[in-house]
Amino acid sequence: MKDKDLYSGFIRLHILYHASKGTIFGLGLIEELGRHGYRISPGTLYPILHSLENRGYLRSAGEQIGGRIRRVYKITYEGRRALNAAKDKVRELFGELFEDGS
Repeated sequence: MKDKDLYSGFIRLHILYHASKGTIFGLGLIEELGRHGYRISPGTLYPILHSLENRGYLRSAGEQIGGRIRRVYKITYEGRRALNAAKDKVRELFGELFEDGS
């Protein structure tokens, strides 16, 4: 994707949005983001998840699934606050981008 750096913030918002709806995990996110047209590899996704966790927006834990441990992520209070603030900014940008009808 030529404009990958332009979309990195959208990917982070998608992640926070889905985490606000319930527990998320890497492969599920790769599939979900793919439905939105983002091709993202584990080598790109997991550093983003770790970054969001280091910033306090997500919290992770190991969950046993069929004899294996899967790392799952949940949104934190700080993550919800950041997501809500971002929604206001996205609404404003959306309005500017489409106010002239193009």
